[in-house]
Amino acid sequence: MEVPKSTPPADETFAQVLAALKDEYGVNDSQVAKRIGAHVSTVNNWAHGKATPRAAAIRTLAVVFPKFSEERLFAAAGKRAPAPLSPDRRDAVLEVFDRLTKEQQEMLLIQASAVADSNEQ
Repeated sequence: MEVPKSTPPADETFAQVLAALKDEYGVNDSQVAKRIGAHVSTVNNWAHGKATPRAAAIRTLAVVFPKFSEERLFAAAGKRAPAPLSPDRRDAVLEVFDRLTKEQQEMLLIQASAVADSNEQ
């Protein structure tokens, strides 16, 4: 397995990274769309700088095209990559969550979702 390419310069746009990805893998917008389960017009909008992908699409791109790291793709989209959740951290979160009342759990989920959704913008 190849090591993902280095982190991009701060001024690299998502359209530029997508062009490099398509060149590296010898694929076009239609083939990218098919491989990641997106509509070709969506990928075309990314390619022309009219839109940037959501976090889920960026993660899928990184899995399907592993020469391009999540870090590089997220940076080019102007977003910060979500941190991986280690088993220890997951256990710690669940341990705290288990000590909350039902109402507190619901409120915390709403708050956490709002924070996570802000990463999608």
